[in-house]
Amino acid sequence: MTTAIIGAGVMGETLLAGLLRAGVSKKDLLIADRRIERSAEVTEKHGVSNGTNQEVVSNADTVVLVVKPQDMAIVLGEISDAIKPDALVVSLAAGITTSFIENLLPAGTPVIRVMPNTPALVDEGMAAISAGSLSTETHLETAETLLRSVGQVVRVPEKYQDAITAISGSGPAYIFYVVEAMIEGGVMLGLPRDVANELVLQTVYGAATMLRETGEHPTVLREQVTSPGGTTVAALRQFDDFKVRAAFLSAMEAARDRSKELGMQ
Repeated sequence: MTTAIIGAGVMGETLLAGLLRAGVSKKDLLIADRRIERSAEVTEKHGVSNGTNQEVVSNADTVVLVVKPQDMAIVLGEISDAIKPDALVVSLAAGITTSFIENLLPAGTPVIRVMPNTPALVDEGMAAISAGSLSTETHLETAETLLRSVGQVVRVPEKYQDAITAISGSGPAYIFYVVEAMIEGGVMLGLPRDVANELVLQTVYGAATMLRETGEHPTVLREQVTSPGGTTVAALRQFDDFKVRAAFLSAMEAARDRSKELGMQ
């Protein structure tokens, strides 16, 4: 089975590298990018073949679209006549619906919509996949195999994809934002930056590990740290005073709404 990845940006290269680490043969992977120099760079680095969008699609059993939402219509127009009749199309573009893609490709083309995230770079990604109207169980299994090369996969109805974009798709940026603020806080309190960095990173990693391994609700774990009249409760009161929880909810609503806007554009 040959897989063509259109889009050699960060996520496109991440998926390519993950497939190679998972044991997929270089001869079964193709890459294309509108930036010829970028396509050549990825080809030289990973030893796979490249070509134009039309060239790689014409030889692929699975076509993975890792392009910007605003470029999707252009790319679909370029590949429509070249795509193989039985090829599966997997889209990683935020906001773009399976019906939009199906309408711009030959009749009968199955489409899977995916929302990945950047921890795929270290094989800890979270991808949500949704079947289009023409997709079968086999198509979903193919998409799952692709995405499991760089992390975890969950199946969801497509109506949830905009919300998932706001949670796991954009979510790593929220965590990085908080980590950045905590490191700056450590420096403000007089710690050397390298010490603050190490303290914060291990704290975040340890907390995430506790959540996964204990299976406890985050409220339970938070309360275990929060002694009456202690330092933690003093800090959490500041979060409540500044409405941090409400800010997170508003931020995720904004991300969801922007995902919908991208689809409509």
